[in-house]
Amino acid sequence: MKRRCELVISAEEFKREIHIDIDNKKQILNYLYQDERHLKKFRFITELILRGIKNNIVYGTEAINFNSKRITAMKFFKGQENDRIYCQDFVHSSGKQIIIMCFLFEKKKTKKINQELRSIINKIAFYEYFNE
Repeated sequence: MKRRCELVISAEEFKREIHIDIDNKKQILNYLYQDERHLKKFRFITELILRGIKNNIVYGTEAINFNSKRITAMKFFKGQENDRIYCQDFVHSSGKQIIIMCFLFEKKKTKKINQELRSIINKIAFYEYFNE
């Protein structure tokens, strides 16, 4: 499925960019900007991603099968609300690592990935993006 995205933030020195899905942009941004707590957590997660610092507590893979090996999640407030922004994470032909925020999932209730999340992850795995 072809979808559009736009650049949110980049770190040229680390060759990394974070983009956002145009169709889900409003919902994701409303979530991030609802208060300082959410925005601060987002800034923390993006700083780690852009610098290439591994921290599976706040950002990690959500691969459930071969097709979804590029799916990752920004994890907000684990042990509390446990919200997720599901992303595609891949290396572009230019050599840059591209992370596209695709879908907001609020209040994940299970430790495991249930059928609803499997469906979402599989759907996101087949999104094909182009930048405006």
